[in-house]
Amino acid sequence: MARKLEVGVFDHIEHIPGVSLEKLYRDRLNQIELFDKGGIYCYHLAEHHTPAVHSMAPSQNVFLSSVAQRTQRLRFGPCVYVLPLHHPLRLIEEVSMLDNLSSGRLEVGVGRGGVLEAYFWGQESDPDSNRERYEETLAILRKGLTNDSLTHEGRFYQFDDVPMRLHPKQKPHPPLWYMRNPETAAREGMNCVVVGSINDMEANVRRFHRVWDETQIGGLAAQADMKPKIGLVMHAVIAETEAEAIRVAEPAWEAYRYNLGTPRRLEAERRQLTQFIGRADSGDRRGNRPERHMAVEERRDLDEALAALSESERAERGQRRRAPGGINAGVMAGTPETIKPWLEEYLTTGANYLVMSFQWGDISHEDAVRSVKLWTEEVMPTLA
Repeated sequence: MARKLEVGVFDHIEHIPGVSLEKLYRDRLNQIELFDKGGIYCYHLAEHHTPAVHSMAPSQNVFLSSVAQRTQRLRFGPCVYVLPLHHPLRLIEEVSMLDNLSSGRLEVGVGRGGVLEAYFWGQESDPDSNRERYEETLAILRKGLTNDSLTHEGRFYQFDDVPMRLHPKQKPHPPLWYMRNPETAAREGMNCVVVGSINDMEANVRRFHRVWDETQIGGLAAQADMKPKIGLVMHAVIAETEAEAIRVAEPAWEAYRYNLGTPRRLEAERRQLTQFIGRADSGDRRGNRPERHMAVEERRDLDEALAALSESERAERGQRRRAPGGINAGVMAGTPETIKPWLEEYLTTGANYLVMSFQWGDISHEDAVRSVKLWTEEVMPTLA
């Protein structure tokens, strides 16, 4: 039976002090088996590299090949492949391998990544070149996955009638995903994962579907009868009591924020890489958001969505977000019962997907497993 809200999981596989890399991988694969058994739709794995420290599986395809063999129903994939850092021919081959190894369960997220990591890979450290590499690699990826040979003449790559011996199981290719910008996702015929809060979600959903309807008529996505997904990332701690959930979540959120941004900023400052210091894509969240994360007409759509609410509904939502254990800065901390009102509100946004994150910051494997089991056993049945 189809769910009214599909649920995915987003993961960085962060370093945890005192936990070896071998144990980190083993524990996470055990969690992923729980996702598979518990009815989670898809496991999305991020890509980050030096000088970041919040991704201990920077080679996503290596880890995801293990996921393919440890699961039966769970879909999985990168969210996202940082395309400027990938050679397109190798990526075409590995996408085809993973899709066949999993009997057609691969989902492919794509994105630009930050220019600081590109700098450490010996690439140009300016946003324009980064964007051009992304666009060119994406175009090659799409051509290579859907044709028997590849010819391409571009700024970064040139291919002359290269035979494409490997093909994905899913046709024309595995579903594509884009993070953060609903307009870009819709225009490219991709599913979308939003990073933000429930406050803006209805506006993002409206904008996504409006652009989709304007641009995808007759496109590949429409031809495949694709029903696009759009969902919000929510970091969660679920426990038997609200106090216990908050006890775990509060220090974990501070650790997560540190892992996400500080090491990259400190490395840029240590090397005096002034072109990155203070920039958002260096990991310093004090900077302005990159243009690619900004959505056109966001305020208009948000105001339109809020106008439909009564004064009492707006006040109730605001109070719930300020309450202890409520929603704050993208964190859900509570019991299965106390988080259900938030889920009911989320359903009113029109989103058809929700992306949970169960182990982040310094959350232990045991605490993450508790959250996963309470979610899949006590919350997910209410979403059917």
